[in-house]
Parts: sequence; structure tokens; C-alpha cells
Amino acid sequence: MTVLLTSCSSFKAERVDGKEGDEKALKITDKWVLKDTEMAVSDILGQIKNHKGFQGYLKGLKRKPRVFIMEVQNETSEPYFPIADMNDELLNEFSASGEFTLIDNQARENILKEIKYQSEGMVDARQLTQIGKQTGADLIILGAVRMAPESRDGKTIKQYTVNMRMTDLKTSEEVLRVRHRTQKFSDTSKFGW
Repeated sequence: MTVLLTSCSSFKAERVDGKEGDEKALKITDKWVLKDTEMAVSDILGQIKNHKGFQGYLKGLKRKPRVFIMEVQNETSEPYFPIADMNDELLNEFSASGEFTLIDNQARENILKEIKYQSEGMVDARQLTQIGKQTGADLIILGAVRMAPESRDGKTIKQYTVNMRMTDLKTSEEVLRVRHRTQKFSDTSKFGW
């Protein structure tokens, strides 16, 4: 007599809001998820707004600072870390705050191509855009995400840090440095069916 054992599984999908999605994600993975990005960027902006050195810089500047945000670097050991989401969220939230004038790093190359195209005689001379009329940045923001994992007996803690610093382009003086920390705990030491 032969007994055939089969596994029955089902698939179910449902749309959930961000908070519920984050809770469900924690049951599936200990990797960085969208809610982590949102929380990190929100915390970083809050720290920037309350930073005494930055507030002193603003008093001396007497206008909205022009900010050039470099791409945040993924320095984790996770090749699929959602760094593009981090960069987009950072730009979106800086823009939405209304407290900064953003210098568009990604558009510069395309702008230069358009100016070159116009200067090659393809555009009416009265409508040419002049080179050298772009706005320069006062500050550059640099950042990196790092992760240090520790494991023992099937338990893992991943300690993520998002480090940001803002530097005055004219003087090269650091205006501020802030950090956000997130920890993810997972336990795979238990067996389940």
C-alpha cells in the first residue's frame, strides 16, 4: 500500500494600509521595508529642523537654503536594500517641507544636453537659454545607510543606521550631522509546520 502525502497551500492577497502592511511585513522579513524608510526620513528632517548649528546657519543666511542632495549610499551587506526609495523619500520630504530650495542633481545632465542642443543652431537665437544662469547650492547633503548584523542560536538582530551630514559648499564647514537608528529582530530557532 502506498500512501501519498501532499501539501495543501493556498494563496491569499489583500490590500492593506501602510501601518497594517508594516506589521505584516515584520512577520515575513527582517529586512528594511517602506515604513522604515518613512520613519528614518521623518526623524532625520525633525533632527535637522531642531539642530542648533543648522538654526544658527539659517539666521546668518536670512533666506531658504539652496540644497544639493547627493544620493544616499547603501553601505549595508544587503544588495537589494531599497536605496532608491530612500533617496526618493528624502527628496520628496525635503521638497514638501517648503523650507529648502532643492537643486536638482538628476536634472543637471539633461539640462546641459538641452542647452548644448539649443546652442547648435537648432533653436531660434531669440529663444536660446543662456549657460551660466543655473542656481548654485549653498549646502550639500551626504548620507549613507549601514547595517551591522549579530546572530546567535537562530536569533538575529540587524542594527541599521542612516547617517546624514550637511556641509557648506563655500566654506566646506560641516553645518550638521544627524543619525537615525532602527533595529530588526528575528528568531528562526523555532520549528513550525
